[in-house]
Amino acid sequence: MESRIAQAIRMSHQPVAVMFTNKRPRGAAQFKEKRWGCVMSMLSFASRGYTAVFDRQTTPCAGGQAGLCFGDGYEKGRDVARLLSGGRGDGVNEGLGFLKTPALAKRFMANLPTQEIPETYVVFKALNKVDGRRDRPRLIIFLANADQVSALTVLANYDRPGGDAVKVPFASGCQAVCLLPFVESQADDPHAILGGMDISARPHLDPDVLTFSVPYAMYKRMEKNVKGSFLQKETWRELSERIG
Repeated sequence: MESRIAQAIRMSHQPVAVMFTNKRPRGAAQFKEKRWGCVMSMLSFASRGYTAVFDRQTTPCAGGQAGLCFGDGYEKGRDVARLLSGGRGDGVNEGLGFLKTPALAKRFMANLPTQEIPETYVVFKALNKVDGRRDRPRLIIFLANADQVSALTVLANYDRPGGDAVKVPFASGCQAVCLLPFVESQADDPHAILGGMDISARPHLDPDVLTFSVPYAMYKRMEKNVKGSFLQKETWRELSERIG
């Protein structure tokens, strides 16, 4: 499955399709059980033309479990509120400092719209490897630089009023590419999610890249809107010349 958008904005990374399934794809990369791994590293891997798969047993990270719609992983995590804020105060476990207090961290976790999908596996698959007759994407993730994000934002707003088609929430990297756009996919007026703001996950992304995730129905609408849009006008053609 080829993407008109990816061609028009000159993407060097493949868009990544997110799928939920009970059948493990053959040849897919997967973390080992009881070994920690960041979901975003697998996203980066998939964007280079590959397939990655996750299940509940190979996703020990509490934020990752929530981010992949495997329920509320934070319920099982110990001291996550302290990890997200100031740590234990022992001079060793200083915490990430993403939120000022454990109370704010607990409120963030409590308000997260966690989902428990019935399927066994979450699959990240390069879009050009997706078979439109067999595969059923739920979401599409773009890994894009600033010029490309600007184009995606304009395109997301192209056929709708309000100018607010894109949200930039505070969330972990995986929550911004899977959980939150999946929640949006259930809304009557879904939004795209701009992510890649998770400082702890950014080492797994190229320095100039953010994530831009959309429900599949929204992606298809954006694909149809490429023709006749700004992406075929001189302003974008001139700007896109500087994209490597």
